[in-house]
Amino acid sequence: MTERRTLAWHETLELHELVAFQANGLVKLKRTEREVSDARLKQLYRFSIHSLEQNLRELLPFFPEAPGFREDETEERADSSFYSGGLLSMAKTSVRNYAGAITETATPQLRTVFVKHLNAAIKWHQMVFEYMEEHGHYPAHNLSELLKNDFRNARKAIAMK
Repeated sequence: MTERRTLAWHETLELHELVAFQANGLVKLKRTEREVSDARLKQLYRFSIHSLEQNLRELLPFFPEAPGFREDETEERADSSFYSGGLLSMAKTSVRNYAGAITETATPQLRTVFVKHLNAAIKWHQMVFEYMEEHGHYPAHNLSELLKNDFRNARKAIAMK
């Protein structure tokens, strides 16, 4: 049995997607949790925060095994990067959700509306991606930079109080 030295490219990209999504969500939960007054809902927020922190802690050790990864302690990215990343995540999720919904639709009129919304979500995703790319927030063609940003953002999200 041979020892694995690096992650495969396809699993590295899945790792990127999961870490980026969860780190962004964790920051949003931590920022919002302070405003929640309902005790039960606050408990759900704390559970969610703990769960995402644990997921990220378990995923981060795989980064050194990713092709092209190099850890770098550079300056934190601006809030516009965080906020645009949240928009990108929402747009991507909308595309996936509408695509899935279309496959379950038996009513032609509803399918037409779903297709219209899917096309709008695709356009939305394109607009946000282009904004992020133009501002250097999403180095999609540079895996090393992409993974470095994910790693830094996840650690920042975990450390955030």
